Amino acid sequence: MFELKVLTHFAAAHRLRMVGNQCENLHGHNWKIEVCVTGSQLTDTGLLIDFGELKAYVREVIEELDHRFLNELDFFSDGNPSSENIAVYIATRVQKMMTATNARVSRVSVWESDNACATYIPD
Repeated sequence: MFELKVLTHFAAAHRLRMVGNQCENLHGHNWKIEVCVTGSQLTDTGLLIDFGELKAYVREVIEELDHRFLNELDFFSDGNPSSENIAVYIATRVQKMMTATNARVSRVSVWESDNACATYIPD
């Protein structure tokens, strides 16, 4: 089994609903994102997926989030744009882009600060 990881960042604002603390106020974060993909079969060139291709998929998704008010995105209309749900969003979107590869998203970690992280591990 092989695992590849790419790191990126984005900045955005959100407000969490129904949590009963100051996070209900509009605020922002500089999120650090870790996207990991796994697979057991390499291509003829000895790659699970080209890093450039994986980075392009992740970049496309991050551009949808960067410098946005996350509560306004359709994906979060029925729920909170929490770090947990942001991880689900990124994992789901990236996986849809990788249909022609042998790789699958194994986990996405979303750091909202240097000491607070949520990780989503798809089934």
